[in-house]
Amino acid sequence: MKAILIDDERPALRQLEQLLQDVDGIQVTGKFLSAKAGLEHLATEQTDIVFLDIGMPEMNGLTAAEYIQQIDDNIQIVYITAYAQYALEAFELHALDYLLKPVDPIRFSKTLNRIQAYTPVKERTAKIPTDPEPLVFCFNNLVLSPRIDPDGKVKWRTAKTKELFAFLIHHKGSRIGKDVLLEEIWPHFTPDKAMIHLHTSIYQIRKIIKQSGLPTTLDFSLESYRLNTDSLAIDVDFFESKIAPIEGLDTLNESQWRQADLALKLYTGHYFDEQDYRWAKARRNQLLQRYLNLTLRTAEYELATGRERQAIGRLEQAQEKEPYSEEITELLMMGLAQLKNYTALQNVYESFVMLLRNDLDITPQPQLRERYDQFMQEVE
Repeated sequence: MKAILIDDERPALRQLEQLLQDVDGIQVTGKFLSAKAGLEHLATEQTDIVFLDIGMPEMNGLTAAEYIQQIDDNIQIVYITAYAQYALEAFELHALDYLLKPVDPIRFSKTLNRIQAYTPVKERTAKIPTDPEPLVFCFNNLVLSPRIDPDGKVKWRTAKTKELFAFLIHHKGSRIGKDVLLEEIWPHFTPDKAMIHLHTSIYQIRKIIKQSGLPTTLDFSLESYRLNTDSLAIDVDFFESKIAPIEGLDTLNESQWRQADLALKLYTGHYFDEQDYRWAKARRNQLLQRYLNLTLRTAEYELATGRERQAIGRLEQAQEKEPYSEEITELLMMGLAQLKNYTALQNVYESFVMLLRNDLDITPQPQLRERYDQFMQEVE
């Protein structure tokens, strides 16, 4: 059986690894200091058991477990926690077992017995994806799919070569004149030097296309370049095609919620966020707004159908991308109120007030304060 360990404390990871190193039948295939890194591994690598810390920043273990179950509901989860009161909540989320920190070897042996007793002995069949996978990713950072570049050998010769490729992707098969490319990509170079850089970058892009087998061509005619994107699967296109039928709806049903959930998973970060290209700003803002609108509708449906933790995890991710949104903050408080976690609710509101004051020198709208007071009245 393959196991991975997720804990934001290195000593805890080392202890778990030491406890598992002599256990027959269990192979540790990954150690991760954040839930996000562990989820990225699980999305591509078959795993049987996850040893998961509950109290982690950014995304706690209880939220991460819901995403793990969506990836593969056969995965067994063993929680690691410093607080015994989390044990009941862990079992409510169908955890196989829990261990208190520091892990006691004798107690750990009982966990191993549970693993052997509860793990199915039959072979699992690989899940066949129902949709084609993107070959080019533009959310967060411009990268090529592992299917195209399995060994990570594609290297952009310069940052400007990468930007030129991104610019051509951005214009989706349109012809772009040389003058436009020189002005947008090399605005501070003399015309002669800019032209040399353009020709060098075009050569490098064509070389990458050929070496990687990317299903596209970079054509030149009439003093303009065109990247053929007809057969190029791009994550942004997938995102927009999935949200188009549902983003205008005020409320969702179960089928629409599943479609929204799949679409929102594609939004891993802002459009070319790591590069922060100035020419991508308007498109970036447009995609962000569509993501936020659908996130709110999806979270509302989850709160209405008893999926508070899933809604909270989703809203926390959205808040990282748009920290000044009062709508996100209000729904986040609603989810915490439904879980009766008033301490966390108070922290969310007070942190939001402080953020607006420190960053923008403003206060929240009166309606948000009224909602906060309504939620907190339930404590009394």
